[in-house]
Amino acid sequence: MSNKPIGIFDSGIGGTSIFKEIHTLLPHEHTIYLADSKNAPYGGKSKDDIIALSKKNTELLLEHNCKLIVVACNTATTNAIKVLRASYDVPFIGIEPAIKPAALNTETKAIGILATKGTLSSELFHKTTDLYSNGIRVIEQVGEGIVPLIEEGKTQSDEMKALLETYIQPMLDANIDYLVLGCTHYPYLIPMLLGMLPKHVKIIDSGLAVAKQTKSILEQHDLLNFSTKPPENTFYSNGNKTVLQSILDQKFDVKALEF
Repeated sequence: MSNKPIGIFDSGIGGTSIFKEIHTLLPHEHTIYLADSKNAPYGGKSKDDIIALSKKNTELLLEHNCKLIVVACNTATTNAIKVLRASYDVPFIGIEPAIKPAALNTETKAIGILATKGTLSSELFHKTTDLYSNGIRVIEQVGEGIVPLIEEGKTQSDEMKALLETYIQPMLDANIDYLVLGCTHYPYLIPMLLGMLPKHVKIIDSGLAVAKQTKSILEQHDLLNFSTKPPENTFYSNGNKTVLQSILDQKFDVKALEF
């Protein structure tokens, strides 16, 4: 089992931000990544649709004998991971916005959360927020339009900058000192966000925490791969292969697959 790959899926290319953290921490692990760009973004879909898409991706990864599955999508995690864990006999790693560290460390008692509608409206998100946000102002912002621009390779575009300025200004007006990125696509916005935010505002995403949790679960199940042979990192996309290859810095081959 330890030689089998880690499966990773997202509603497109954003989950590669998670893949990169996992690959850095666990360089010997084989991985299979599914970019479901055809159905991106998941954030505006119904819960039933998100569950159906998550099951479809999971079953394809299980056909490829994955030993563990990372749901590299905040919307899919918050809406579907409970169903996935009940339906399939394989460990799942989910992703939630990193509200806890922001809420515990804020000095201005105000934090911003940029996420999809599907994440912000989910039961799991509200439970986590209620748990840690006592006495803290939480400014939530739906990142409408961000994921499609990233999927089109327009991460550094003027259109993206205008969108972000609109979304970030109310947070700055509320005196936030932490900005939580609640979508795996959003870490690719960090260079642009750093140019917009005052130096005291810290940006938090979940990538490293997810990689550490992946390692921990593999250790618990005796599934770590200790082979020193070069790993196989396979990427499948049902959308634009070129954008996925670009965001991977042309380091990995991307295969077209209809799923």
